[in-house]
Amino acid sequence: MNVLEVSNLTKKFGGLVAVNGVDLNVKKGSITAVIGPNGAGKTTFFNMITGVYTPDGGSIKSNGKDITGSKPHEVTKNGIARTFQNIRLFGNITVLENVLVGMHTHLKGDLVGTLLGLPYIHKEELKAEQEAYRLLKYVGLETLLNEDATNLSYGAQRRLEIARALATKPTILLLDEPAAGMNPRETVELTDLIKKMREELNLTIVLIEHDMKLVMGISEHIVVLDHGEKIAEGKPSDIRSNTKVIEAYLGKSAVGH
Repeated sequence: MNVLEVSNLTKKFGGLVAVNGVDLNVKKGSITAVIGPNGAGKTTFFNMITGVYTPDGGSIKSNGKDITGSKPHEVTKNGIARTFQNIRLFGNITVLENVLVGMHTHLKGDLVGTLLGLPYIHKEELKAEQEAYRLLKYVGLETLLNEDATNLSYGAQRRLEIARALATKPTILLLDEPAAGMNPRETVELTDLIKKMREELNLTIVLIEHDMKLVMGISEHIVVLDHGEKIAEGKPSDIRSNTKVIEAYLGKSAVGH
């Protein structure tokens, strides 16, 4: 069963075609990687799926619902969460508060109840804090919950961003270069976390990543973009030996060596 279906997706910026007619079908419970050289259109592709950009053509279906052109909060409500290539945390609030921000789409409290301090508001806030703590413990940050996010190491900030994404209760998690800037130990920990999320949280995961060791070791399906177009698709073993992929990364002279 496909939980994410992207058909003929296209995005233009003036005369530049950043993504050109790309298709992607993602099976429930799978780990799929979207790879390609710098400037291949990978983040633009993610931005259309998550509502940051409106596609100029094509369609996107999530969990059977057409979400083409939806706003980011609407995409989130339909079960898609994401992290960003450039970490987007609220640096001057605590680790716990960053995760609570991710829960706002599911909280039922209103302004009147909050201003009057009604009991159901307090009960909901307490429940949200308990859930945020559980998520921080899940990603290994429970001892840092009162630290400002800006004080965290790079790897810890990446994990905090994942915890905040999990707070939206997604069924599909999009990770944009999650291992960027990490040292080898942090990358191994991230790999273990991604596998754990898929197995224990029943998540479907799609990631953009330049770390080929991570990609080949964790992905069941790989899609390769180059200059906005899909040039290859298949299992890691298929992609590793694909001449178009080798040429895109290393140039024509590398093919055959």
